[in-house]
Amino acid sequence: MAKKDSGNAESELATKNRPDLSAGTAVIASEVFQNPGMPPHHPRATDLDPKKEKVAARRVGGLFLFSILASVFAIVAYVIFPITPGDLSSVRLNNLFLGVGISLALLAIGIAAIYWAKNLMKDGEWSEPRHPTRGSEDTRAAAAEVFRLGNEESGFGRRTLIRRSLIGAVAVAPLPAVVMLRDLAPAANPAELMSKTIWAKGVRLTRDPDGTPIKASDVTVGSVFHVIPENLEDSEHKLEEKAKAAVILLRLDPQDMHVSAERKDWNYQGIVAYSKICTHVGCPVALAEQHTHHLLCPCHQSQFDISHEAKVIFGPAKRPLPQLPISVDADGYLVAQSDFHEPVGPSFWERP
Repeated sequence: MAKKDSGNAESELATKNRPDLSAGTAVIASEVFQNPGMPPHHPRATDLDPKKEKVAARRVGGLFLFSILASVFAIVAYVIFPITPGDLSSVRLNNLFLGVGISLALLAIGIAAIYWAKNLMKDGEWSEPRHPTRGSEDTRAAAAEVFRLGNEESGFGRRTLIRRSLIGAVAVAPLPAVVMLRDLAPAANPAELMSKTIWAKGVRLTRDPDGTPIKASDVTVGSVFHVIPENLEDSEHKLEEKAKAAVILLRLDPQDMHVSAERKDWNYQGIVAYSKICTHVGCPVALAEQHTHHLLCPCHQSQFDISHEAKVIFGPAKRPLPQLPISVDADGYLVAQSDFHEPVGPSFWERP
């Protein structure tokens, strides 16, 4: 009986010493810890001294202004140190000064933003409870209040030097990229550049990429060849000329072909050649369906009917693929009769 009374006493003692978890305490390894709360706030020098606050604001503005100057330097360096074809030293100088200017411009914006946040924006610690729902009117009002407080605490609305220099730096920083991208555009009218390729009378059709000449007897009904001109190796700008002169070669049963009067001699016994460059946005047309005589552009699914002079039957393309007139030479090799009779590539290049 005494043992039972002793056990009841120990149970009551344990219940009495059990921590109250509702009071914000936690039990870890049988020890009780109280929530320490937020650490004490230590004001910064810019919070205590208005002069230091102004100096910090001038430094941020100066960094943004330095970013503007660095962006301008990148543009000037790109113009002063142009890339000369075949001169590697000009490439190195252009990349060096251009890279230094752009790097300094972006680095200055980053340093200024960090310095601004650490020295001038409101400094404090707080905790924010997670809201169980989103999208209500109260949540939207709270979000608007957050933006208002952010503007007030950062000083963006009232610090005109920082605001104007930041806007200037961000506006000027992309200009070097704009100048470089603009310089990539051809100086001549794109329609004029695409209206002439290196195809000419007597130029043999060869396999892409090995350059093997193609005989008419090698092209069977239903076969498809990716073709480049034989004189491509002699071109000074090989890649650019190949991009314009790429051709797809097919052979159809002559009975399945519907040929207009002006193109009756542009094919050879059902062998036809068309530009591979889609007239939509210039993707390579390389998928052929033997039974339907359709060519498919894989980019946007434009389809062209080879049996009807590559007319558009589906998709966003607006005009047929340009046809290359072909014939055979004395040795039985396929040759071009002339260049294309219309510009190759996307139709929008032909617009004024």
